[in-house]
This record gives sequence, C-alpha cells and structure tokens, in this order.
Amino acid sequence: MHSKRSYIRAKESFLRISSISFPTSTVPTNQDSGTSSAQTLPNTMSAKDCGNHDYYCRERKFYRHFCRCIVFLLFIGGLSVLFVWLFLRPTKPTFRLQSLSVLNLMLSNTYQSYNLTVLSATLQLTIFTSNPNSHIGIYYDHLHTVASYRNQQITSSTTLPDAYLTSGDSIIWAPYVSNPSSGAILAPSLGHALAQDQAAGILLLHVVVMGRLRWKVGTWVSGGYHLHVSCPAYLSTGSNGGVFRFMQMPGCPVDI
Repeated sequence: MHSKRSYIRAKESFLRISSISFPTSTVPTNQDSGTSSAQTLPNTMSAKDCGNHDYYCRERKFYRHFCRCIVFLLFIGGLSVLFVWLFLRPTKPTFRLQSLSVLNLMLSNTYQSYNLTVLSATLQLTIFTSNPNSHIGIYYDHLHTVASYRNQQITSSTTLPDAYLTSGDSIIWAPYVSNPSSGAILAPSLGHALAQDQAAGILLLHVVVMGRLRWKVGTWVSGGYHLHVSCPAYLSTGSNGGVFRFMQMPGCPVDI
C-alpha cells in the first residue's frame, strides 16, 4: 500500500515537471543564423527603405506629384488653346498687288554661242496686305519678294520689313526688284517666249512673296508657318505700243 502511494506521488511529480514549458534558446547556430538572416533580410530592407531613408521617399513623392501637375497644366493649356482656335477660326491674310512699274526690261544675246538669253529687269512694286480677323493678330517674319516669268525667277530677292498687324489692320510695301548687273540668264525656250510676248505687247509676270507667319491670340503666339503668296501681274503696251502698263488683278492666292 505504501509502495502504491509512493508510485502515485512520483507519477504526479513527473507530470507536473513535464508540464512546465522552458524558453527556447534565442542564440541561433551558424546555419540557423545564416538562414534566418537571409529570410529576414528582404523584410528588414523594405522596412528601412522608407524608415531610415524617409527624406528620399518624400523627395520621390514630391517629384511624382510635380510631374503630374505639369502634365495636367499642359493638358489644360493645350485644350484651352484648341478651344480658342476653333472658336475664333483664323482667316488667311489678304494680299493684293496694287501697282507694278516696269523701269527696265531688256533682252540681249550676250551668250549667243550658247544660245542663251540675258534679261536685265528693274521693277517697282506696291504690295498691299491686310488682316481680316477680328480677334487675331498676325506677325510677318523674314519676308522677301521676287518676280517670276513662267515659274522661273527673273529678279533677285528683295527683303521686306517685318510687320505686325492687329485685327483689321493693313500695311503697304513699295520695294524695287531687279536682277544683278550681269543680268539673269534664261533658258533658250524661256528667252524666246519672253521676246515674243514683249514684241506682242502682252506680258504676264508673277510677284511672289515668301516668308514666315505667326498668329497671336491674346498673349499666346503660335509657331511660325510658311507663307507663300503669288500675285499675277498682267502688263500690256496697248494698241499704240510704248511702255508696259499694269492692269490690277482681283487678288493674290495665299498658301500657309
């Protein structure tokens, strides 16, 4: 009986001791340490990314928001300009050749051995242009004018002053165009056709104006557009001959 009680007490003591939980060792072995470090390294770095380097995170967010604001403002500005452009609908400027005086128009066969004709010409022009738009200004930049006959240039280029036309404004240029002192060399067929027209007393020239054009809407100024104007000039000596007289044409085609 005594031995049975002793056995029961020993068993209860063993169960009491086995139920006590001992803390595990927090010192990892070399293998466990390497494994645990490799496993916890990504989490540790991701925490430090914006934890220990909070300045760089704030700077990155600032630049991200700044770029978004710039894109948004550019979009709104471009949309506003598009609406204004569609609403106002700019019209091409009008050009007109008001007068053309032939001061000199002479053909010679200086290069007769080569069957070439030399033209010596001096013309005085009066060119009128206006801005038909009611709310849009026009800038003229780097304009120059020449005279041509059958799509071939027969005079040197003459520069026209730059100008700005407000709505409904107009301007007149009165340049001289001529070819070099040595004259302009014409192809045989062109020289022959010009000599025939001159003898018949009827001559059709074209005064060409080229350069750049810019539109202005409020404070906004567009980029440069290529401007090409071709004004026909009909010249006639009349039934009695003599000097060529200019007959004014309705207007000049404008290409932008």
